[in-house]
Amino acid sequence: ARRGRSSSLARREEIPTMSAALSLKCNVCGVQLRSVAEAQSHGEATGHSDFAESTEAVLNLTCVACGKPCRSETEKDIHSKRTGHTEFVDKTHEQTKTVDTEGEMKAIGDEMKAELGLPIEASSDANKDDAMVVDGCSDEETVEPEVDAALVTELQSMGFSRNKAVRALHFTGTDSVEQAVNWIVEHEKDAEIDDPLTVRLSKARKKTPLSKEEARKKAEELRRSMALKKEKEEKELERLREQERIRSGKELLKAKRAEEELQLKRNLEQRRIEKEEAKRAKAKILAKLEEDRIERRRKLGLPDELTEEEKAKERERVEKKAAEAKAEAEKKAKAGLIVKPVQKVDQLRKLLVDIKKNAADETQSATCFKTLLLYLGNIAKAPEEEKFRVINMNNAAFQKRVDAVKGGRAFLETFGFEADEAAGTLTLPRDKVDQVLTQMTGAEINGALTNPFFGVL
Repeated sequence: ARRGRSSSLARREEIPTMSAALSLKCNVCGVQLRSVAEAQSHGEATGHSDFAESTEAVLNLTCVACGKPCRSETEKDIHSKRTGHTEFVDKTHEQTKTVDTEGEMKAIGDEMKAELGLPIEASSDANKDDAMVVDGCSDEETVEPEVDAALVTELQSMGFSRNKAVRALHFTGTDSVEQAVNWIVEHEKDAEIDDPLTVRLSKARKKTPLSKEEARKKAEELRRSMALKKEKEEKELERLREQERIRSGKELLKAKRAEEELQLKRNLEQRRIEKEEAKRAKAKILAKLEEDRIERRRKLGLPDELTEEEKAKERERVEKKAAEAKAEAEKKAKAGLIVKPVQKVDQLRKLLVDIKKNAADETQSATCFKTLLLYLGNIAKAPEEEKFRVINMNNAAFQKRVDAVKGGRAFLETFGFEADEAAGTLTLPRDKVDQVLTQMTGAEINGALTNPFFGVL
């Protein structure tokens, strides 16, 4: 900003003084600006340095719909294309103000001098305020200001009175006779130019002007302090950004956990409804079978219920059929003829596809697959261990990793686990442990984990 102000001061002679200037015009791109400050910002942004005062006011076409001011017809057309707004009101004359180029330039120069610790030439109004002392307005003692006596003598030798010399040296704050003479010439017509000058005691001491080295050091100190201030502001802004990032991250994590818990509750409720429906359907089928059995017995002239003799025969028939199936399986195993449970494996694979499709994301489905693979791996290693064949359905890990995904519990039940709602467990009976089925199912789960196209094709 300081470099920009220096450039503006250096270009002061390039801006001609015109009466009733209403804007500053960039001679490079033709844009019109309302003040020296805008011209300075425009120069810093574009590198343009050729400006001139203009009696043409800055155009102000205000959009009726949104209130956006447009400074040119081109800007108005662009705004209309972007927003569709077509109605504008010309408020150019309502906000037209004259541009005090000299005053604004002097203010910028005084601000730079103040930052560098250089003496500032006071305006005539300020001079009068400092010089004028009214009885009763202040209790502070007033004295003649301290100035360089040698310079006063030199000015007197040039024909100027002592009062003029003191005023010139005091208000300019200079050690140059030439500057003092210029001041006297400029204020020659002031009414109080020959009156004795008295100022408040606090302002009477002569200000020692800074040397070039002192001014350079002061400017360097100011630059360092501004750099430190900017660095501090940037650190504070970064801290606030980090706080906002942490806060938003916590809120996002909280919302995600709440959604997961809600989804878990939905899945549990859906599972409960499905179980009740399956239970009712099974009861209907059993009732229908019982009705058919009774109807057949009635047609044969038999009582509705089985006699004790008939019940004993039915038990013998079931036990004999089971023994024959077991013997046949053992015979095939000894002969090396193992029948693979292809149909059941196909059912389990379809359930794995359903799990992947119903999971919220890849992470949830992968977690479910890994948990199922762990269950089957433990059973394959130690089928005699009952703890590996019993799963607690109320366990938080089971509910989150398996039961939360639709199809997870159905997979275990299809594999052979039996649900006990009263005990809240899934149990795989020892006689249902099939190592061949376990190995083939494990291979299917491993494929679901490693194959990126599983369930897609």
